[in-house]
Amino acid sequence: LHIIFIFIFVKMSNFEPMRVLVTGGTGLVGKAIEHVVNLEPRSNETWFFAGSKDGDLRVKEQCKALFDLHKPTHVIHLAALVGGLFKNLKYKVEMYRENILMNDNVMECAKEHNVKLVSCLSTCVFPDKTTYPIDETMVHNGPPHDSNCGYAYSKRMIDVMNRCYAEEYGCNFTSIIPTNIFGPHDNFEIAGGHVIPGLIHKTYLAKRDNTDLTIWGTGKPLRQFIFSHDLARLTVWVMREYHSHEPIILSVDEEAEVSIADVAYHVAKAMNFTGNIIFDTSKSDGQYKKTASNKKLKELYPDFKFTPIEEGIKQSCDWFVENYESARK
Repeated sequence: LHIIFIFIFVKMSNFEPMRVLVTGGTGLVGKAIEHVVNLEPRSNETWFFAGSKDGDLRVKEQCKALFDLHKPTHVIHLAALVGGLFKNLKYKVEMYRENILMNDNVMECAKEHNVKLVSCLSTCVFPDKTTYPIDETMVHNGPPHDSNCGYAYSKRMIDVMNRCYAEEYGCNFTSIIPTNIFGPHDNFEIAGGHVIPGLIHKTYLAKRDNTDLTIWGTGKPLRQFIFSHDLARLTVWVMREYHSHEPIILSVDEEAEVSIADVAYHVAKAMNFTGNIIFDTSKSDGQYKKTASNKKLKELYPDFKFTPIEEGIKQSCDWFVENYESARK
């Protein structure tokens, strides 16, 4: 009888009403989460996707008002000031200060509302000088790469405070560490954006204007890329099933790591670009590699299937072409 009761309790707990607030809900990952939860809706879950127009999370009163309005039981915190290599190099102070303000306000409101909080980190939090593959135990083993130190330290502090809130207040706060994300609804800005959306926009313009496609850097750095819909499924799984304050890396396998040059060729193929591809070696490459281990994820979720990078890039290119006028760029 005792075993049966425990089983029934666990099954019933899976259907307790959940009110999920997603900050940064109109961005790349927020839109992907909205897509996947709409594909397989659960009757006990109500989702709210908040964007910057719904409140400035840097301001405590506006953050509190957002929590008071939606009364969440769970929060997925995606809102952040983000950018690619060159934006991180130029605005280190802003990357640190604005993210610290957002994270601090969201955490304190989450504590006051007694919610489960899942925050999003980045592989840039890991030390520059390290051994590979990197894993969840190595976040604080040395300084991050200088190119994005402001952003990286602001994200590291989420992990520090997750532990502090758990120890002092018993809060159920955790964090995910995705590798490089790409997909529909990305920011396709060329100068300050991330590598794949920037390459997609560049390739679109080169094809339209019949010019060469110029890639910044040598193309040699290696990265693991995760399609936004895959990350969305995994993030929702973390919210529902993962209950540790220790961070978890959400990444494709180490063997799926590709060079920036390979990515450029995938984008060119997906966009049917047949012109010249030139690598501007006068531009910085940034960190050469950030290979991450997904061993912990595979042990907890062994059956998860990732979207092949060629397929994800094709979907992203098609979305950008179809939504060129309205896409962020």
